[in-house]
Amino acid sequence: MNRRDFLVKSAFAAALPIAVNATLPNLHSRPAAKKTSAGERSISWLDGEPPSALEGSTWGLPWPKGKLQPGESLSLKNESSTTIPLQTWTTAYWPDGSVKWTGHAIPATGASSQTLFIEKGESATPDTPVVLTDRGAYLTVDTGVMRCVIPRSGDAIFTSIERNGRAIAENARLIGYRQSKAELEPGEPHDTEAFQSQTSAVEIEQSGPVRAVVKISGTHRTPAGREWLPYSLRLYFYAGSESARISHTFVYDTDGESDFIKGLGLRFDVPMVDEQHNRHIRFVGEGAGLFGEAVRGVTGLRRDPGEAVRKAQVAGLPTPPLSEWQERARTRVQYIPTWGDYSLSQESANGFALRKRTKSGHGWIDVDQGKRASGVAYVGGVSGGVLFGMRNFWQLHPAKLDIRNADTNLAEATIWIWSPDSPAMDTRFYHDGMGMDTYEEQYDGGLEITYEDYEPGFGSAYGIARTTDFTLCAVASTPSREHTIALAENIRTPALLTATPEDYLASGVFGSLWSLPDRSTPEKKEIEDRLDWSVQYYKNQVEQQHWYGFWNYGDVMHTYDRDRHTWRYDIGGFAWDNSELSPDLWLWYSFLRTGRRDEFRLAEAMTRHNRDVDIYHLGKFAGLGTRHNVQHWGCSAKQLRISTSAYRRFHYFLTADERTGDVLDEVTEADRQLANLVPTRKLKGRTATPSATRMGIGTDFGSAAANWLTAWERTGDPKYGQWLKDAMKQIGSHELGFFAGDFGYDPETKKLLPPEHSQAGVSHLSAVFGLVEVCAELIQLTDDSAFRDAWLQYCTLYNATSEEQEAVFGHALRGTSLRQAHSRLTAYAARFSGDKKLAERAWTEFEDEWGGKKTIGTTRIEGPNTLNPIDEAAWVSTNDSSQWGLAAIQNLALIPDAR
Repeated sequence: MNRRDFLVKSAFAAALPIAVNATLPNLHSRPAAKKTSAGERSISWLDGEPPSALEGSTWGLPWPKGKLQPGESLSLKNESSTTIPLQTWTTAYWPDGSVKWTGHAIPATGASSQTLFIEKGESATPDTPVVLTDRGAYLTVDTGVMRCVIPRSGDAIFTSIERNGRAIAENARLIGYRQSKAELEPGEPHDTEAFQSQTSAVEIEQSGPVRAVVKISGTHRTPAGREWLPYSLRLYFYAGSESARISHTFVYDTDGESDFIKGLGLRFDVPMVDEQHNRHIRFVGEGAGLFGEAVRGVTGLRRDPGEAVRKAQVAGLPTPPLSEWQERARTRVQYIPTWGDYSLSQESANGFALRKRTKSGHGWIDVDQGKRASGVAYVGGVSGGVLFGMRNFWQLHPAKLDIRNADTNLAEATIWIWSPDSPAMDTRFYHDGMGMDTYEEQYDGGLEITYEDYEPGFGSAYGIARTTDFTLCAVASTPSREHTIALAENIRTPALLTATPEDYLASGVFGSLWSLPDRSTPEKKEIEDRLDWSVQYYKNQVEQQHWYGFWNYGDVMHTYDRDRHTWRYDIGGFAWDNSELSPDLWLWYSFLRTGRRDEFRLAEAMTRHNRDVDIYHLGKFAGLGTRHNVQHWGCSAKQLRISTSAYRRFHYFLTADERTGDVLDEVTEADRQLANLVPTRKLKGRTATPSATRMGIGTDFGSAAANWLTAWERTGDPKYGQWLKDAMKQIGSHELGFFAGDFGYDPETKKLLPPEHSQAGVSHLSAVFGLVEVCAELIQLTDDSAFRDAWLQYCTLYNATSEEQEAVFGHALRGTSLRQAHSRLTAYAARFSGDKKLAERAWTEFEDEWGGKKTIGTTRIEGPNTLNPIDEAAWVSTNDSSQWGLAAIQNLALIPDAR
């Protein structure tokens, strides 16, 4: 039976005349978010209350098709109807050219209420806009509070940050150390050298009036002239702000065998102009914990300088003149030690140590210890200084904050993203291959016993990246303890505005395979409760299992080991998940439904990790991602399904994050790698040559289509839309459609070519890496009925009975596992056809597998059974959780009345 006969004989026959023009945004009749007036939309702070120390904020906002046209202005007001300065730019377009997503920025004075309102109208400009001036050899950026000078070449990121005409910070540069061996025996000879940033390009990305962005690209250079570790760095400035935010990304471009990073960080100088007893040091510990002392302390002395002196110094205020001090203290000030050097080192997620010393050449004195430092410090005096910090400081351990020479005229501060106190960074592959030299040994050996897809030379970290965010606040005086804590909170967790779940849904920007939470029946409540529980479970597992660290933070583990009561962190393909089976999609859709902070932060951390670490940005694997493994780069399966834009576009559009945008650009034509590295090369009969390039109809096409769709949205360039339409036409016109398995492919023209076989086939993985979601959006955005029909056939027959499959193909399909995950495909077909029996089948499939009806909950495991107390679920793996979550969300959206 061909597809035409199948459709004629199925329940689709009655529905198709309507479904031809049906679009997924119309699948729901959910009420829109409450508006205060016509055309007005509300946005609110993700963390609830407005930040107490906002230094500017950027976010993204969706728009329904046709609602906003390019060039139309937008206005922002607070709850008192006061207009707030707003900068707006377009980040995505609908196919008709209307605006799909906008990016927005507000100044440092914008956090005036919990809820803000945006509507069409003239944008207000700041009283003192940020001004960026190109002076040829350098740029200047003036926020109205501080002025930054950025050279176009040389080793400095900026040469100065000034406030009130005085330099507060100078000569910022990236620095580091490398050594030739990972582990050094006492007395063992080795090569060690320092390196420092070298700018190669400076680009103005935005120039105000609310927000200015400068992108700096370069490499790190050794004294011998070697250039390595390319970096891109963005400086962000907001009108009225005293801060510069820095987003720094470096790419690891070494084989890891002879180059071991011993330290990597950002260093800058701070002129010290106040008397030493009026100079202050601050370190923020956990939450509101604060260490605050003066470079030369006057408290606790044998001879008291006076209560007014002591209180002023403790508060960070100017002390009374020396002439007003008690004589016995005043005449002996020179004998009070000055403490010029401070160091806070976070070697693990659960321990930091703070030390200080008077100067180089003298011993360190232990100050205190704690668990999780905020990664924020201050060096300066009553006349001003720099409060500086790093986002996710303890999560990205080993990290460190150093202050040196605070007792001299020029202090030095360093934010180490890899602490030199720690062992050198070691990215070498974790085993020697164990004799798996041939494809047969790798496929039938390692893959069968540990689920690891090993191949010599493929477990390389060459080309992966990591991004770290810094903030430097040029303050006019030593900040109060309370203000220090407020600034630290915004560094730890940058404030973000978000739309309501109702708005996200009504806009249709991510299709409509999701709906708002619904507990109107006991059955729906059971599913909603489990959805909530699943996210909370993973949030707790991140903490209990300590899934933190420089290369690890943001990822989760793949599968649990119930015998050892731990996740399988050391077993081949069962360790780090690396986006396997789309946990990213599950978490982002969960946030869209609820608007909850914890779901957003969990999804954001995952995206910030996998966009950098799990994807190659340079080298022979550039544009591909790595399958799950003990190390994030360990598996030899380098595939489009991991690097796909399907997982990262949520973060980009919701936050307007430029680094995520860079990665979306990088993978736009990652499909070219299909000619260089055949994903199925280890299967018999699969030749790995460019002349035999294939595109798998599941993970390959789904990933490439997501990449092209994202590029089409972001640029409006019709060529990307044409690539999609051509591929959709080829799939839709072929008699097997999505059951063709794979097509020939020309990566130069982006054309799918007829497959070399005529038998229907299927893979259980085809639809679980974003294919479902991207096909739904393509059907929403285009009018290719043949493609739609091919997809509906796939959705109907994948989980169908053997007899139903035989009636169409002449044989039953093999490999149709993950039935519960595919229940959402059945639900999609049921929604389009209106077939109640198909809807009932979808819910039956949903409950068939992976404990669809099992109770939720955990068992506490502790004592001699595990190193630390943990909560163990009755059943759980990341594959199960993410696919169950997506199936639950989509089934509730598509066929709610059948539940």
